[in-house]
Amino acid sequence: MPDFVNGVSATRITGVSWRKSARSNPNGNCVEVAALPDGGVAVRNSRDPEGPALVYTRAEMTAFVQGARDGDFDDLVD
Repeated sequence: MPDFVNGVSATRITGVSWRKSARSNPNGNCVEVAALPDGGVAVRNSRDPEGPALVYTRAEMTAFVQGARDGDFDDLVD
């Protein structure tokens, strides 16, 4: 699989399984993630699955998830 950059069409990321949180809105208002073979993670908007995907390294996703667990972003949804 080639190296992907942010903004690549999600349709170009093949051979992966996209998934969303069990807490996702049933109307499809959520993001989906896919593990990439190089250890990175791709993120796309579930309402636009053929649109652009953001691609993050494993370290970037680890930092984000840890920040979410620590409450670093709680002010964005209160």
